[in-house]
Amino acid sequence: MKAVDFYKEEINEQEKHLAQANRQLNISSLLRLFVFLLAAYGVYYFFDTPRISGLIAIVGIGMFLFLVSRHTDLKYKRDKVKELVSLNELELRVLKRDFQELPTGKEFDDPLHAYSQDIDLFGQGSFFQYMNRTALKEGTRRLAGLLKENSIDNIPAKQDAIKELAGMVKWRQEYTALAKLVKTETPSYQVLDWFRNYKTFVPAFAKWLPAVFSVISGIAIAAYVLEYITGLQLFLWFLAGLMITGIYFKKVNLLSGSVNKVQDTFHQYHQLLGLIEKTKFSSQILKEKTEPIISGHRKASKVSKKFSRAIDSLEQRNNFLMGVLLNGFMLWDLRQSYKLEKWLVKNKHHVENWFEIIEFFDAYNSLGNFAFNHQEYTVPGIGDGKFTIKATALAHPLLDPEKRVANDFAIEIENFFIITGANMAGKSTFLRTVSLQIVMANLGLPVCAESCEYNPIKLITSMRTTDSLSDDESYFFSELKRLQYIVGEIKTDKYFIILDEILKGTNSTDKAIGSRKFIQKLVNSKSTGIIATHDLSLCEVSNELPQVKNYYFDAEIINDELHFDYRFKTGICQNMNASFLLKKMQIVD
Repeated sequence: MKAVDFYKEEINEQEKHLAQANRQLNISSLLRLFVFLLAAYGVYYFFDTPRISGLIAIVGIGMFLFLVSRHTDLKYKRDKVKELVSLNELELRVLKRDFQELPTGKEFDDPLHAYSQDIDLFGQGSFFQYMNRTALKEGTRRLAGLLKENSIDNIPAKQDAIKELAGMVKWRQEYTALAKLVKTETPSYQVLDWFRNYKTFVPAFAKWLPAVFSVISGIAIAAYVLEYITGLQLFLWFLAGLMITGIYFKKVNLLSGSVNKVQDTFHQYHQLLGLIEKTKFSSQILKEKTEPIISGHRKASKVSKKFSRAIDSLEQRNNFLMGVLLNGFMLWDLRQSYKLEKWLVKNKHHVENWFEIIEFFDAYNSLGNFAFNHQEYTVPGIGDGKFTIKATALAHPLLDPEKRVANDFAIEIENFFIITGANMAGKSTFLRTVSLQIVMANLGLPVCAESCEYNPIKLITSMRTTDSLSDDESYFFSELKRLQYIVGEIKTDKYFIILDEILKGTNSTDKAIGSRKFIQKLVNSKSTGIIATHDLSLCEVSNELPQVKNYYFDAEIINDELHFDYRFKTGICQNMNASFLLKKMQIVD
């Protein structure tokens, strides 16, 4: 099914579920009100009989709390359905190229990285902004790391994993909706640090004392109701419970404050672990990732959920009335603190693996979503033939499909193309198209082409060198440092190198000599790549080096108007347009 059709159908389906969930919430609200009014009337009616009114109050509070919990579950279900509606509406907007309000990922841009700054990988209107659907901060960082990884390892396995997730649309959306519902403020690395450094304080007798104390309290309350003991005796027993828990009050407060910060994280993560555990994956990478959470005798989701519930139980102490009653009759603080510490000692070494798996799937879901949205794209065939890239109808994925011009492109291993062309004729867009195709192929993504054969290679670019006023660094020196970085990298590995106008910061004669020598160095390094330039003299290098070939983009002046066809052609450009544009815009005569 086409992505657009799926999203439209899913919106209709989820809107029906949303209407049903809203009806259930309305009924739940009325039921809570009815129980509250009925209990209040019972207490009032039997006010002169304390034992009966007290029993009605206790039963009423219990029923009311149960209904509150049930209402919370219904609200959670409703909110998840709303999130699913929003997710599908978002996909329809993005497919129409309306994604400007999404996170830009600008914080991940790195001018010292091999290519991220040059190819619009991050920032407004970037590839990251277009394809990112992560719901967790850590998942977002992981996705950015994958885009910057520049790894050519295991590409067929990556392709299989992305293909599998692409077909699991409802599963991916369920995962994202669950992840979005709980907003965590504490980063996972801080949670892990707290786990590693936590020191226990609860005494060993807390294993049995709260249980024994609770049983005796239950007997005492029953004896009071049956008039076997007085209210004063019950109060003294209650006071003894408060005194025992009061000894550890400060330390329990510290524990409560700490687990409160990780509560949202665990509430969210145990549901995501459960969703992963229930799914049987077939691709190698996904199977390997899920192995640590399904191989043990106890499922990670259940273990994690137990910790989340223990946190919820301890947090009951923050309700003043409930906290006093629970501590006085059940030694609640000791009971729950013991459970938490027991869990911490037993499971803290597993938590890091759980977090890593959850964040991996959050990142990879974005890759699967991209593949599903672009079913017309091609998964590159990975080989070791003579071509580094051989693609038909290659285009940039962020350009409007109705307007973009695609080009066939084939470059043999250890060859270099010198591309000349008029201003605005399409050179820079083409450089970024090829660059992004390499990044996408290395990630395992399908590429925007009708067909593609690819011999994996790492990418390095120099297209947007800037001067640094803060470092008192000239534009020319900045460019030299970038070229020095490239030379250092190609000594240890093979790269596809993309350069836009070498040595822009120096005079024409010096530039021509230096650029020619640099091209010779790149060719001798057995690298592959593309160099765009306005200096037509550089094209003469192809006469000396058979590995260098000339291509161009041009422009035509028709009826005193400039026209571009954006076609990639063999040869050297003869039509430049700077003078024409200067006259056309009345800058010069």
